[in-house]
This record gives sequence, structure tokens and C-alpha cells, in this order.
Amino acid sequence: MKAIINSKEIKIEKKEEGVFLVNGNEEKLDIADFGNDAFHALHQNKSYRTRIIEHDTTSKTFKIKVNNNVYTVQLKDRYDELLHALGMDTLLNNKVNDLKAPMPGLVLNVLVEEGTEIKKGDNLVVLEAMKMENILKATADAKVKKIKVSKGNRVEKNEVLIELG
Repeated sequence: MKAIINSKEIKIEKKEEGVFLVNGNEEKLDIADFGNDAFHALHQNKSYRTRIIEHDTTSKTFKIKVNNNVYTVQLKDRYDELLHALGMDTLLNNKVNDLKAPMPGLVLNVLVEEGTEIKKGDNLVVLEAMKMENILKATADAKVKKIKVSKGNRVEKNEVLIELG
């Protein structure tokens, strides 16, 4: 497996419990799991307090705090490498889906306009369903091609609210 830590690529292979090959060098770690994404590690008589502070399982990306330093780590296994070699690793990232209603509800507000460039995580629509307000967010970077609903519209599950491109 490869780990990309703050843009530096490292090859890691687990040999046995507590023993790893890191770029071909054998390293021994004593790791204790404290729960809640917190760990303690001993390596070469040095103590490291670690905590996973963010993670995205889709991209296999983590933000890990080690003592007082934060590192961005992306993991790549042999399947990720194969998809990259075949040029198929960007297919999921480039696919932009239209925004669909996840459930029946009432459109309380449309937060974007046609032609707007949006980023992953941007708020797009406020939908009321089962007496709760739900903010629907962008799942990827895209451009708003067409808004198919307006404030006050009732929508059904899977109805396209915004066409993205």
C-alpha cells in the first residue's frame, strides 16, 4: 500500500503485528487504540499522540494530528494503482450528477442561480421534509445549468431539482 503524506509518497507493508516495512526498511511500532479515533504510538523510544481529525472514505483521505502537527494522508492500495494505470481513476471524480430530491418535500429556498460555478459541499437547496429543514449540498464541483424548481414547489423523491454540468 502507498501512503501520500503531505505530498510525499511512502510505501507501507505490514509484516506482522507491530512490524511494518516502510520504503523497504523494517520499522517496529507499539500502538495503543484509545477509541474515538485516538491512538498512542511508540517508535524508537519516542512517544506519539495521534488522532484522526477528518476522514473521507471515498477518496481514502485523512487528516491526522500527531502530537501538535497535522498531516494529510491519502491511502492507495493495489486496486487504486491499477485504476490509475488504466486511466480510470478520475471517472468517479469527473462524473457530475444532477441534484435530485432525496425524499418528497417542499422547496423552502433555492440558494444558487443558473450559471453559478459551485464547489463540492456548497449549499444548493433547502428542502422541508417531515417537518425538518434539509440543506442539499453539491456532491462535486460543477456549474448550475438549469434550476427546475422554485420556492414553494412540492417535489417527489428522485425528482431533478437542479441540472448540473
